[in-house]
Amino acid sequence: MPHYSYLLFDADNTLFDFDAANRNAFHAVCRQCDIPDTDETFALYERCNNAMWAAFDRGECTKDFLVVERFRRFLEAMALDRDPALCNRIHLKALGESTLLRPHAEEVCRTLSRTHRLYIVTNAVASVQRSRLHRSAVAPYITDAFISEEAGASKPSRAYFDYVFAHIPGITRENCLLIGDSPSSDIRGANNAGIPCCWYDPHGTALPEGLRIDYRITDLRQLYDIV
Repeated sequence: MPHYSYLLFDADNTLFDFDAANRNAFHAVCRQCDIPDTDETFALYERCNNAMWAAFDRGECTKDFLVVERFRRFLEAMALDRDPALCNRIHLKALGESTLLRPHAEEVCRTLSRTHRLYIVTNAVASVQRSRLHRSAVAPYITDAFISEEAGASKPSRAYFDYVFAHIPGITRENCLLIGDSPSSDIRGANNAGIPCCWYDPHGTALPEGLRIDYRITDLRQLYDIV
């Protein structure tokens, strides 16, 4: 069994419960901007949001453009005259205040930090992630966080992982493991960087084609048997 001394955790929906935080942030936007808050409007926002993040993962837009454009598209589809930049500011503030974690994330980080070095690798907005991490229960166990906005590159690009490797003394492509929920950014990123990866898939999603997946888990505690 290989031993991985350095564990690179994705943040959203791997350690942090982004889905719950995102819904709460949408509630805040609707409440403050007088937007109907229903399952249907949230589903519409999610389609706009996911489309923009997919474009970002493909390198087609910047994060600064993405975070406002998703709301512009949503408001246009709703035929509402609201300020998309204001909606985004409210949304990001609410996200930054959320410290909701995925099941067993705190326990796993606490346990593994005794024997491993834990890092966060994320494409999210830097101000949001720094705020969430600082407030969260996993903060004492994380050595450092590498955020695409600060790295000048994003997952799944090799350039992003080159930046990460340049800032972690002692790490090699053999002694680290990336753990993440996103095939398009986490797993593809690990493939591009030539490092082992573990797909965190709590929902039993269909296996993506064309990707190397070294490990697949549905519960973060399964990492104990891998690392």
